[in-house]
Amino acid sequence: MLPVRTIGYLLGFSMFISYVLSKIRAYILYRETVRELALLSDRELADLGLARFDIVRVARQSAFA
Repeated sequence: MLPVRTIGYLLGFSMFISYVLSKIRAYILYRETVRELALLSDRELADLGLARFDIVRVARQSAFA
């Protein structure tokens, strides 16, 4: 059986890895959103109620909110 201290360290390390992975997933979602919105024409963006300068803001809200 592992000592309580070791279990605490392992739990803390796994929480840290989980946190880092969640940030990586959020950044990947952000980049995918920017890429997909950037491929749309200005007319398609306008149909969505967006301007080209809104892409980064919308992607950031989508990924990190």
